[in-house]
Amino acid sequence: MTKIDKKEFWFVVGSQHLYGEDALAKVKGHAQTMTNAINESGVLPYPIVLQDLAVSADKITNIMKEVNYRDEVAGVITWMHTFSPAKMWIRGIKLLQKPLLHLVTQFNESIPWATIDMDFMNLNQSAHGDREYGFINARLNKQNKVVVGYWQRPEVQQKIAEWMDAAAAFNESFNIKVARFGDNMRNVAVTEGDKIEAQIQFGWTVDYFGIGDLVQYVNAVKDEEVETLFAEYANLYEFDYGTYSKEDWEASVKEQAIYEIAIKRFLDAGGYNAFTTNFEDLYGMKQLPGLAVQRLMGQGYGFAGEGDWKTAALDRLLKVMSHNQSTGFMEDYTYELAAERESVLQSHMLEVDPTLASNKPKIIVSPLGVGNREDPARLVFDGKAGDGVVVSMADFGTHFKLLINEVSAFEPTVPAPELPVARVLWNIKPNFHDGVKAWIENGGGHHTVVSLNLTTDQIVTYAKLVDLEYVVIK
Repeated sequence: MTKIDKKEFWFVVGSQHLYGEDALAKVKGHAQTMTNAINESGVLPYPIVLQDLAVSADKITNIMKEVNYRDEVAGVITWMHTFSPAKMWIRGIKLLQKPLLHLVTQFNESIPWATIDMDFMNLNQSAHGDREYGFINARLNKQNKVVVGYWQRPEVQQKIAEWMDAAAAFNESFNIKVARFGDNMRNVAVTEGDKIEAQIQFGWTVDYFGIGDLVQYVNAVKDEEVETLFAEYANLYEFDYGTYSKEDWEASVKEQAIYEIAIKRFLDAGGYNAFTTNFEDLYGMKQLPGLAVQRLMGQGYGFAGEGDWKTAALDRLLKVMSHNQSTGFMEDYTYELAAERESVLQSHMLEVDPTLASNKPKIIVSPLGVGNREDPARLVFDGKAGDGVVVSMADFGTHFKLLINEVSAFEPTVPAPELPVARVLWNIKPNFHDGVKAWIENGGGHHTVVSLNLTTDQIVTYAKLVDLEYVVIK
């Protein structure tokens, strides 16, 4: 589900006619060598495609128009091989509606002191061209990414790769469609928001559906479909019957299988890639979807509970950005306040994302204290260890704000035999007291998306692209 349409990034190399056709031929040759080598490195998640040399305003403008028009082009990487007068770039850069990266590099790694002459100087003057080109991007407030370093170094290519993932997510943001099954949880503040403004600023479409719309799909699921999916569960997960009879336990799990099939079918039919549920709105359903939701999150659908469409869309966005690796919906639950061990237990009533699991999940059935429905099945596991970011979006009435906190997750060492939900534990940076205080003072919500596969820089890159206020706590 996180697989998106085939994408590529255009590589646009700046130069000019001043130094003659022989020089331009060398520029094009260098650029092609770089393109081939970078693509063959295997570091980038998407290929780069070399374009005609950017040697005039008309050429640059036409390239940028074509970028906007071509859906498969997710962004532009520019490199100033020689001195490229920046007035040539103004119209094209102003028209460009997709992410832009300025690669500050040069073809040769070192200066050839024994042979360097003015021909070499004129041909290889990236240091000159970067300043001219960088000025115009800054003056146009383009919010472009700047990556500096020799193009063959793995760490430079990795920075480009991370930007590509953020750029691909920016493009996919305009394709995010959230289906809300029921409304927001009553009396809760942070799940509310301006859906029209979110569509204007981020491209998110948010649609409401009465629970009866989903129940129609639930009632249409066939028994043989359920049996096939239940067999898949048996291959993937441990079965823990607890105090339930095998018959009752399997009936509960198969009810979740029905929900998984029905929700997926509903979402796919409408082109939705994120959704919400609400335990206060379950008319016609036997259980709150739990295992079903976890399975769908594992497939790449965005999700958030209690009608929180902002977090569901954010979840989908970061799943695209992270290739659905160790990224999912989360909620702050309980503090550990023992000295030198301060941390936060993250979980939810059912729906913890299995992409965060460190061990083989098991399926259990347990009562749910809210919703007034039958005991639902869910996956239980311990969360992974690793450094990452936790992100929350809030609507402040006048604008949206993104909270970003760097965290360090760790695997639990103490068993919790009575806890009937998955658990994720992390330490907050820079430390527990300052981190929690800053989060609360800045209005961070309790619904979040955590990723152990993304960096603060990638989240900030996206925020800048959509003119979104952000606060980084680290």
